[in-house]
Amino acid sequence: MPNLERFGPISDLAFRGLFSLIFIVAGFGHFVQQEVMLARLEAAPLGDLATLFGPPELLMTLTGVALVVGGLSLAFGFQAHWVAAGLFLTLIPITVTVHVGNPGHTGPLFKNVALFGGLLHFLVRGAGAYSLDRLRARA
Repeated sequence: MPNLERFGPISDLAFRGLFSLIFIVAGFGHFVQQEVMLARLEAAPLGDLATLFGPPELLMTLTGVALVVGGLSLAFGFQAHWVAAGLFLTLIPITVTVHVGNPGHTGPLFKNVALFGGLLHFLVRGAGAYSLDRLRARA
């Protein structure tokens, strides 16, 4: 296997950019497909848990904002440690209320498990090369 370490910095940029897309796209989905997503929440086995925290419409909007802002921040590598922690915490109630206990959601459940792994990476290691965090650290 050839030594590919020289591609590490571009790999940081590619991973961050590609990984952040799922949060940005899903976040916009909370606005443009809100009725569909609210129906999915209502039909989920543990969807009623969401109402413990507020009206589902408000929660959907707040979650959409968190996903879009967090995804964009992660894409640019701005405050990556904090953003990863925030997205991790945002993803927990989504995963529990919509995917856990839902036999038709095994794929989405394990997609979220993979997202937890990626977020853990950014929480521990930061944004990496070609990031606003790296630029600020040099200044």
